[in-house]
Amino acid sequence: MTTRPRAYAVADVFTSVPLEGNPVAVFLDGDGLSAERMQRIAREMNLSETTFLMPPAADGDLRVRIFTPVNELPFAGHPTLGTACVLGSSPAAAALRERMPGGGVDGVRLETAMGTVPFTFERDAADGRVTAAVMTQPVPTWGPYAEEALLLESLGLRASVPPVEIYHNGPRHALVGLPDLPALSALRPDLLTMSRLPDMAANCFAGADLTWRNRMFSPAYGVNEDAATGSAAGPLAVHLARHGLAPFGEWLDIEQGVEMGRPSLMRARVTGGVAGIDRVEVAGGAVTVAHGTLTA
Repeated sequence: MTTRPRAYAVADVFTSVPLEGNPVAVFLDGDGLSAERMQRIAREMNLSETTFLMPPAADGDLRVRIFTPVNELPFAGHPTLGTACVLGSSPAAAALRERMPGGGVDGVRLETAMGTVPFTFERDAADGRVTAAVMTQPVPTWGPYAEEALLLESLGLRASVPPVEIYHNGPRHALVGLPDLPALSALRPDLLTMSRLPDMAANCFAGADLTWRNRMFSPAYGVNEDAATGSAAGPLAVHLARHGLAPFGEWLDIEQGVEMGRPSLMRARVTGGVAGIDRVEVAGGAVTVAHGTLTA
């Protein structure tokens, strides 16, 4: 294992306001680190996710590995989008950009365990900073959730409208519909009961038309509540469109983190129809708030 100092940046994701949104730590040089060491570093950073960049192995510009404080994820939304935005702007990433096609001006392709995820950048007209990115997510699979009764019990709910379904695009997201925003904000989940449900994030949503709010709880992934869950935004858009609660082909605004005091805004769009999903896109802003070096 190589023990050289490792530069990192922290970005607040799905926001343009520092100290809001969902933070991610991005290690710009993860080459030579073992999975066990990455996991320990992620636990040390103590954010919902920490990412590590390394040379590509397939058709991407770079490969990324994603860790929560307790496990590795094959794909996640806010950490990959934050990683892409850091790559596009950070002075510490200049050497990495030089090795990308076109210098990484327009976007980047990140290899994940769920395949290569492309990002396109939006830049500030004055200084060229990347202010936002659009990702094309893996199209999720879905089906009924066998543990619906226990999940609803842990949330203090009797039912979900529509019924609970589980979506998989790397993480496994169970989607639970509530009648309105006050009911969503009033949730006080029993996390001990919920921890009996392995490999699952509970996403509770409410809203109408093109405007929605989500709350995500996942003791299984080491995150009691998440400020912005980009990997769930795509499945939520699919779920809403499949059940006739939102249109196919339109951008949805999905708020999250409001109850935590870290408001986030994700945008999601699904194209296709009930017979088949063609494309899932998630977009949002990011702002870098810190740079550092890990010396251990």
